[in-house]
Amino acid sequence: MTEGAVKPAAVDQAERPPRNQWLNVWDQFKTHKGALVGAAVFLTILIFVLIGPLLWKTDPGFANLLMRNKVPSLQFPFGTDELGRDLFARMMAGGKVSLAVGLTAMSIAVLLGTLIGVTAGFFKGLDGILMRLTDLFLALPLLPLLLVMVMLFRESLANKLGPEAGIFILMVISIGATSWMQTARIVRGEVLALREREFVLAARSIGAPPVKMILRHILPNTLSPIMVAAALGIASAIIVESALSFLGMGFPPDFPTWGRLLFDAVDHLQDHPNRVLLPGIAISLTVLSVNYIGDGLRDALDPRIRGR
Repeated sequence: MTEGAVKPAAVDQAERPPRNQWLNVWDQFKTHKGALVGAAVFLTILIFVLIGPLLWKTDPGFANLLMRNKVPSLQFPFGTDELGRDLFARMMAGGKVSLAVGLTAMSIAVLLGTLIGVTAGFFKGLDGILMRLTDLFLALPLLPLLLVMVMLFRESLANKLGPEAGIFILMVISIGATSWMQTARIVRGEVLALREREFVLAARSIGAPPVKMILRHILPNTLSPIMVAAALGIASAIIVESALSFLGMGFPPDFPTWGRLLFDAVDHLQDHPNRVLLPGIAISLTVLSVNYIGDGLRDALDPRIRGR
């Protein structure tokens, strides 16, 4: 009777389709409380900067000198600046730009890092050259290099593409082109281990071309570290953009970002400290939440930790 009761359950288990791997990743991600809180905070910030302007119709660039230096109220939840511009609307507009810079620059950095890491790890002849190039970029001081790049190309791109589009392209390319090195090293290490695995050796033995082996066998198995590097790269790009804007080398004054709002508020720090606190808190919460999300993804995508 016991065997008869066990057999249907065993057959049922055998016939059940395998569980989706991403559901297992989500189950592990849910156990990381910091990652869940970070995801909730980041989602709140995204709603604030993307959906908020659809509900709050005030133009962030509209100046009304009669309403300058107003304290927070129902009409102006974050107050106004020295030109009477609504800081609530400028925070939403600035957050959209800062997040757009972070996401775009991160995409460029991850693509470059993945390309160089896979090439260096899979092709032994190119490993030495590409890794010495990576070491060279790692040895360069990032902030002075970015300042030089912005100073050299700022005016020419602004004249050709306009001040907003030109500086946006300059910022994302500059940040992305100087932030790929960590991703390249991580991906290279993964590829060095993967290229000696049995499934890669089997593909090589039947004459599979290198590009096919990379696309079908190597890249899917390096997805986990790439996703973690992408999550952390967003935070790094937002910090760099904020630093450049705070130094006055970012977007023009009428094109707000969180870093630019910080730069504009420094002169009024003693009289209106909320103008510094608001963008500072927004930058800190965004970076902290993305870092926690990256930490949770690292644990969730690691099969050695998943299930504990």
